[in-house]
Amino acid sequence: MSHPLVVIGSGLSGWTTVREFRKLDTATPVVLVTLGSGDFYAKPTLSNAFAQKRLPTQLVTTPAAALAETLQVTLRAHTRVVGIDTAARTVALEGGETLAYRDLVLATGAHPVRVPLQGDAADRVRSVNSLDDYGVFHRELPAGATVVVMGAGLIGCEFANDLLAAGYRAHLVDPAPVPLSTLLPADAGAALAEALTAAGAVLHAGATVRAVDAAGGSDPSAAPAAEAAPTLRVTLSDGTVLRAGAVLSAVGLRAETALAEAAGIRCERGVCVDDLLQTSAPRVHALGDGAQYASAGGRLLPYVMPVMSAARALAATLAGTPTPVRFPVMPVTVKTPALPIVVAAPGPAQAEGGRWSRPEDGVWHFHGADGLLRGFVLAGKQTPRRMEQMKLLAA
Repeated sequence: MSHPLVVIGSGLSGWTTVREFRKLDTATPVVLVTLGSGDFYAKPTLSNAFAQKRLPTQLVTTPAAALAETLQVTLRAHTRVVGIDTAARTVALEGGETLAYRDLVLATGAHPVRVPLQGDAADRVRSVNSLDDYGVFHRELPAGATVVVMGAGLIGCEFANDLLAAGYRAHLVDPAPVPLSTLLPADAGAALAEALTAAGAVLHAGATVRAVDAAGGSDPSAAPAAEAAPTLRVTLSDGTVLRAGAVLSAVGLRAETALAEAAGIRCERGVCVDDLLQTSAPRVHALGDGAQYASAGGRLLPYVMPVMSAARALAATLAGTPTPVRFPVMPVTVKTPALPIVVAAPGPAQAEGGRWSRPEDGVWHFHGADGLLRGFVLAGKQTPRRMEQMKLLAA
């Protein structure tokens, strides 16, 4: 039997690559290795599951065993890869086992950025970047508690809005003057801040969390059901002190590159890949949250649409037809019902020397230094105009 295609990681990138590959090649053996169970779920649902009252088990759309059977995959769940030998084309598993590969796909994703904090309860700060993380946060969060959300980026805003809709209280803390400051023009960010505030969020702009300490007694701002729950004392950089039942860190993700770096594979902010999603090592490929795409100007693209495009192209390449990845216009939907937003941000090169304008209420356009439309934002009732704006941008 020929050596298998080995995929490390069972998130959207890993399973989608396997699914697309099996459409083109049903004969090559495939082994998928994952630290988790391998159950498939849509990661974006993690930040709007509380309002829908969904348990962690209810987020699983396809159990791993069913996927493995359907796609003819040898699943190695709860298994850690400890090394890659690119010369011998093998991966080493914890426990001493070695797997040979024909081709290797790194779909290892990203891990939450952990900000150093003071305080005797800093270890109780949680991040939600996986189904297991959501399970822990869901289990620990008292009903009706106050939650301090660190970071007013996309995930932080989505979680704050979701928690508010589920009956929790939310404080949103960020050093920027408005939410989503790296994605939106300032007045669009101000509109989102106003909408979240109207929904019940308390925004702390220009501040960061400095310390998290345990505080005895009840949370005076919590609903009666949470009065007996342990509380936290959260100190901000501006001296503000908050009492909360939980602290959720959403300050960003960092590409998982340790395994690739240890194998001598070129990495910068992510695992560097060319247009064919090939790394610097022969027959080793990468995609998803952990990849840095040359075809996207060296950017990381931690969203669903880029994963789908990359997985289709990579599957074709792995099946014998070299296929460069081409990313189309890929707007991002921000799941904040208080003010729904669709944004297609300009790339770094396109953004230089450009500016935002607001041609009409709820619509923002970004024109580059060359005068061409390079990005857009739609908010509120304007979000259904997504396709219209995509056509303008593509043109």
